[in-house]
Amino acid sequence: MNITAQMVKELRDKTGAGMMDAKKALVEVDGDMEKAQEILRQKGIASAEKKMGRIAAEGRVDSFVDENGGAMIEVNCETDFVAKNDEFKTLTANMAHHVAELKSASVEEFLASTCPQCGKVIEDALKEKIASIGEKITVRRFVRYEGPVATYIHNGKIGVLLSTDTKNEELMNDICLHIASSAPKFVSREEIPQSVIDEETRIEMGKEDLQKKPENIRAKIVEGRVNKLMAERCLLEQPFVKDSNQTIAQLIEGKLTIKAFTRYELGEGLEKRQDNFAEEVMAQVQG
Repeated sequence: MNITAQMVKELRDKTGAGMMDAKKALVEVDGDMEKAQEILRQKGIASAEKKMGRIAAEGRVDSFVDENGGAMIEVNCETDFVAKNDEFKTLTANMAHHVAELKSASVEEFLASTCPQCGKVIEDALKEKIASIGEKITVRRFVRYEGPVATYIHNGKIGVLLSTDTKNEELMNDICLHIASSAPKFVSREEIPQSVIDEETRIEMGKEDLQKKPENIRAKIVEGRVNKLMAERCLLEQPFVKDSNQTIAQLIEGKLTIKAFTRYELGEGLEKRQDNFAEEVMAQVQG
């Protein structure tokens, strides 16, 4: 029997299985939709879609770097229990490698790409992992840089990817550690949008301790406060964590130029599960 694209789509809609898994199941049972669903349920693949409505704010940040550049990715799951599992750690490491190789422009494009290792569509391969691991798994975000790149991952919770114009491994590693610790938002003042400065100025102007001061005095105080805030957010102006007597700009002077950096903190901005640890373990035991 000829297995049409419409049949594959129908089975995917009913089960949440990946495209290749749906097609294989239909081929195996000569197009019988009911039997194909049964096969997918037996393999655990049909349950993947049901898990996608759950909250996934745990997980892991991982990275991959070689002589051509590097990539960093955040992959989320539901519990810290799974995030510490070796199978999940291998998954995130492989995903970071794939991001570097495939050079996808978006998460959607990445998921629709073919895995260089297994030859499957990455979204389909991910659904197989959801079936075997038993939790919702999502690729939240990634970043990729070309040229000299360094990375630092702290316990899978905080990740840094750094791009420079020159390879200086020791210095680049120190800068990655600094970024992980100090959480700058921008490389330099030139990167700060005027809208950010305007918003901070508005907030400072409205603070109670300045309301009774003359307008010209208040404006000068606010300018100083905003200037200090911006300095704290700029990597080049921050005091180096290993030596507070010098800024990052002084540390790298004449050695390299920082082109860009990205800092990920696992789950930032995501809704968190409220399970306690005992409930989490019980949920794992009960499958």
